[in-house]
Amino acid sequence: MIWIITTGGTIEGLEYDNESENIVAPVSIKNLLKKTKCSVEYEIDNAFSKDSRFITQVDRELLSTKVKAANSEHILITHGTLTMVETAEYLGKLDMNKTIVLVGAFILATKKDTDAPANLDFAIAALQRLEKGVYIAMNEKVLRWDKVKKNIVQNRFEEKMD
Repeated sequence: MIWIITTGGTIEGLEYDNESENIVAPVSIKNLLKKTKCSVEYEIDNAFSKDSRFITQVDRELLSTKVKAANSEHILITHGTLTMVETAEYLGKLDMNKTIVLVGAFILATKKDTDAPANLDFAIAALQRLEKGVYIAMNEKVLRWDKVKKNIVQNRFEEKMD
């Protein structure tokens, strides 16, 4: 079974105007999973619904508590892309002995051409095949937490060269 923890972001169709408080997401991850015809068992747990720019250390601690308490070794975290790398790094350093994949969308989930369902589907497939650790899975790429960076100019995640 996959344990899905939601945190907000464009994958949930959230548009922000400098809001740091929890708000109701217009697109549910459950509905996106129905669109992808997901056939794996899953549970959904909401941690918070925020623009990732406003995710704090306290939020990341809450997220890690939820990951540790999850009744599964396969954790999918939906997350805004702006600080996804920072959250992956935070979780990766905790070495929780689970397989954790962070996923989001570059195009708002309420838009017709959104990448949200495809990214979600891809991340679930990757999650089931990866070794324990923390990864970002977006746009047909899977990158380890300590080997990933966001290319803001091209709006994509890339492998970080040491």
